[in-house]
Amino acid sequence: MNLTKAIGTIGGLTMVSRILGFVREMIFSRVMGAGMAADAFALAFLIPNLFRRLFGEGAFSAGFVPLFSQRLNGEGGMEEARKFAEEVLAVFLPILIVVTLVFMIGMPAFVWLIASGWRDEPEKFALAVELTRITFPYLLFISLVSLFSGVLNSLTRFTAAAFAPALLNIALIAALLLAPHGGPATAEAMAIGVIAGGILQLVLCWASVHRAGLRMRLRPPKMTPRVKELLILILPATLGGGIYYISQFFYAYFATSLPEGSLVYLGFADRLNQLPLAIIGSALGTAILPSISRAVDRGESGEAGQIQSQATELAMLLTLPAAIALAVVSGPIVAALFQGGRFTAEDAATTALVLSIIVAGLPAYVLIKVLTPGFYARKDMKTPLYIAIAMLLVGIALNVALIPVMGIAALAFTTATSAWLNAITLYFILRARGHFRIETWLWGRLLRQLLAGAIMGAALWGARSLFAGWFAGSTGERLVAVGALVAIGGIVYFAVAWTIGAMSKEDILLLMKRRRSA
Repeated sequence: MNLTKAIGTIGGLTMVSRILGFVREMIFSRVMGAGMAADAFALAFLIPNLFRRLFGEGAFSAGFVPLFSQRLNGEGGMEEARKFAEEVLAVFLPILIVVTLVFMIGMPAFVWLIASGWRDEPEKFALAVELTRITFPYLLFISLVSLFSGVLNSLTRFTAAAFAPALLNIALIAALLLAPHGGPATAEAMAIGVIAGGILQLVLCWASVHRAGLRMRLRPPKMTPRVKELLILILPATLGGGIYYISQFFYAYFATSLPEGSLVYLGFADRLNQLPLAIIGSALGTAILPSISRAVDRGESGEAGQIQSQATELAMLLTLPAAIALAVVSGPIVAALFQGGRFTAEDAATTALVLSIIVAGLPAYVLIKVLTPGFYARKDMKTPLYIAIAMLLVGIALNVALIPVMGIAALAFTTATSAWLNAITLYFILRARGHFRIETWLWGRLLRQLLAGAIMGAALWGARSLFAGWFAGSTGERLVAVGALVAIGGIVYFAVAWTIGAMSKEDILLLMKRRRSA
């Protein structure tokens, strides 16, 4: 139940950030539409945002948290952990500054490589370069945020790190409201908002570490043995955990060769797809890594496997219905959230098509978040890396073959297919090594969850016709109709899941009892 509490804290605050993100996207779609400036900002925002996901939710924490926890729980305690964090900060800060400067200087060449389809559109290309130069320093701020977040997570203080992304959305919403006329001027205001959001996140996490009693100071950079150990761990993990996000650069390369607006469509669909992934997958991955690391350090591999089993059960209980619901009612959801102003019904239909395909891989994305800590806790960063690289190559090959036939739908299809191949490979390697296997009870629970999800999907498909008039109405009416469908789906799914044994009734009853006692 401690795992449930930690996931509840991380997931709940992540939900706040995601809701603010949807508010931002709703305003953005109506103000900017899917035109030239919107596409250029989508690319400029994609680049630092991918780094945010890479560093904030994966590789750095995967390497830093176990090493920091070892020192925190060792003989040196808090003082030894503080020295380790200071040594890491002293080395990483100069590297980040140099990388940021190099990319800002060479941004035209970088955008030339990524946005292949815009090379013959001088105005769009120049705007993309200008915006990306403004947004790129966000990498510096968010990387420091990832360091402080790793400290906070190791101290089991999840609140500040989980809430920090909300500050970025607040800054971007403010930029849209201050420059609501659309076009390049609004895009530039949003680019500045990205930097403002990064500064706010850094201040919040630094202050939280300070309040936790860990007062870090800046040391002269020195490559100590402990920093080398961290680098050895996180360099493979950075590539392995970030291959999905690195693949997005390739998808941007392909998307810029498609009709105008494709980057915007992909971005909106991915926003909806990332909602359950961030709330469930990232929360689980963040919460279970320290627990699995402690179990492995004690030599209790059985307990580590049990933690992953519980995480798998909880992940699929929440992810399967989300994926099925997003696929079944993708059209109404996209229309309710994004359609209006400069974002037309045709734009919404294309976004819905992409969403209905990409969510097929949602359970796999979450399983990857659950399975990779089984490698990272044992300091095996290379195996997930090799698997991820192989899946990236598969995805690129599929895109080359399928884009001429399927268009933008091919990008969503290859993303989902590669994710499932990745998750399946991770599982069978863990099973072959004797670290984790899905027991009979868990297989039964997962099949029941899938059955409950199928029944919910049928109910949602039938309920769509009841709200046809609402979906043709105003934005408010469409949002009310979507809310009604969400309520119907949730009630049907959890009622069926409870009845057929698709969830642990004992854990749910115990949680409810503890809350009443509290």
